[in-house]
Amino acid sequence: MIYKFYQQHIFPHLLNQVMQTPSLMDQRRELLLPISGQVLEIGFGTGVNLPFYQNVDTLYALEPNPDIYQLAIRRVHESAIHVQHVQASAEKLPFADNSIEHIVSTWTLCSIENLPQALTELHRVLKPSGTLHLVEHVQYQDNKTLKHLQNLLTPIQKRLADGCHLNRNIAQALLEANFSFKEQHYFDAAGIPKIGSLMLFARAEKA
Repeated sequence: MIYKFYQQHIFPHLLNQVMQTPSLMDQRRELLLPISGQVLEIGFGTGVNLPFYQNVDTLYALEPNPDIYQLAIRRVHESAIHVQHVQASAEKLPFADNSIEHIVSTWTLCSIENLPQALTELHRVLKPSGTLHLVEHVQYQDNKTLKHLQNLLTPIQKRLADGCHLNRNIAQALLEANFSFKEQHYFDAAGIPKIGSLMLFARAEKA
């Protein structure tokens, strides 16, 4: 009962605060400002991306957690964008093959239970000319100590942060799912604990 209370009433507010760390907001701006037209955002969360969609007509806001989405309602109502909430999982997207021009994922792929299945679904619904835009925290490859700590702490992190994995190699997972990178770079996010501060910024397309 205590854990359920934490999931419903405490974690959504913690997530809302962490996701507004200034260094993360700067990366959201860089990632999202160039996007136009129709967008599917997986892991819509509390809607902090909304102000950075400047030329978007329709936004499909995929958020399976209704408690988290409730914190987005005010931002949705204040936005000029047509936002359609989709309460579904990324592992089973309710969209046709080759139907979405832009897919956005900001700090979401870490928490999807079956990541290979989710990436297969993203690949399926993305148009051949479409782009997957993402910023994600990732596993260290060159720092053995931090990589070991990420592996050690991930079971705890998953419990505290709605399934979040500290130790996912997102770039490798995308390549294995038949994506190729149009843009890719890594950075350390200021204001985030070192154990989770290594980030991947990327734009990918179907290989």
